[in-house]
Amino acid sequence: MTETPMAPKREIFGWAMFDFANQGYTLLIITVIYGDLFTRVIVGDAPDYRLGNLLWSLALAVSYLLVVVANPLCGAIMDYTGSRKRFLFASYLLTVITTALLYIIEPGWLTLAVLLIILSNFAYSIGEGFIASFLPDLGPRKALGWISGLGWGLGYIGGLVAAIFALLFLGEVSADNYDTVRWVGPFAGAFFLIAAIPTFLWLKERGAPRPAPTGESLLSIGVRRVLTTWREVQYFRDLRYLLVSVFFAMAGVYIIIAFSFIYGAQVIGWDEDVRVYMFIIVQITAALGAVGFGWLQSHIGARTTYLITLALWLVAIMAIWQTPALTVLIGNWFGVFWEAQYVFLIAGVLAGASLGSSQSATRALVGVLTPKGKAAEFFGLWGMASKLAAVFGIFGLGIIQWGFGLADAIVFCLLLFVVAILCILPMREARGAEAAERWQDEAA
Repeated sequence: MTETPMAPKREIFGWAMFDFANQGYTLLIITVIYGDLFTRVIVGDAPDYRLGNLLWSLALAVSYLLVVVANPLCGAIMDYTGSRKRFLFASYLLTVITTALLYIIEPGWLTLAVLLIILSNFAYSIGEGFIASFLPDLGPRKALGWISGLGWGLGYIGGLVAAIFALLFLGEVSADNYDTVRWVGPFAGAFFLIAAIPTFLWLKERGAPRPAPTGESLLSIGVRRVLTTWREVQYFRDLRYLLVSVFFAMAGVYIIIAFSFIYGAQVIGWDEDVRVYMFIIVQITAALGAVGFGWLQSHIGARTTYLITLALWLVAIMAIWQTPALTVLIGNWFGVFWEAQYVFLIAGVLAGASLGSSQSATRALVGVLTPKGKAAEFFGLWGMASKLAAVFGIFGLGIIQWGFGLADAIVFCLLLFVVAILCILPMREARGAEAAERWQDEAA
């Protein structure tokens, strides 16, 4: 079977620039600034912020649940109509508009704030699946690891650029600074709007459009193709193993994305300058992890790389959970008496390296196991597994922290990554790639 040729460098760069652009949203809105602003200022139920944390987890869980429903259906329609780029553009515009509208929220406006978070995070999250569906078109299977890693690495650089600029001009997250920090929404929207332009200029739509049969709508076609793909997935044993593992791993990843900076503020009690150090460290290590492990994938395989990243996550979660104990240990062993907030930066290094590498590895693995002509649908299933995981993980943590507090609830992540490792062990990368090739040959 003929391998997919390498796409032009300009097109690969254009594809990766969407990762660069959308990281401004996930970092500024979900991770660093707006999540903290929502829980501590807009809801503001001090001293433990349990209602704010619960509402934040509910808003994100609902948005991801919407993606679970919509992503496979949209993927089926996109594959049939050759319209991936149009769907991507629609998700991009909706993200920009709803993110910019966060500016109008005032403290206490809980309903509208939750609604805008749901809409903006839905649009951003479903766009992740849309852009990922272009990956198999960009090169041969053995190159997908470094291409995916390039996208994630460039994405974290984009997040770093956006966050540094925002923090320089927006200042601290507090009620006194609310009139300034509320500009984070328009800024994140404008950054996404401008930085994603190369994607729509240079990324090619390779799908062949087909008209709907007489008497059948695109919606009914989408439903039928989703059901067919779901039945066909039963024959892709290794893809099933991967999707189940992705479910548990991404549940843990989304917990860290949504709650790590909230954890730093509420549990560690860090200062503003340490918060700045943390997001810089996480972005740099995530970019290095994505690119470095992407290169490694090309040499040792995506499955082995993915397993290494899961093991690294276990170490990172232990470091987050046991930061106070680690602080005492460092003092006793090395005579270095740091505050816990500075020791927490060590956990940030580990989490950053794990974050970029694990997300890149799963995306590349899906590309390896996906037959031609099914990219949007199979990546739709990947998106469905990831976002269903987000619903499970974030809502689960929200409920656990409601009863036990955030400090101990973070241990839930350890269990999730252990299960993810157990689920991926039976998977064989070469066997899965051969199954995809057989399907393509039979379909042809």
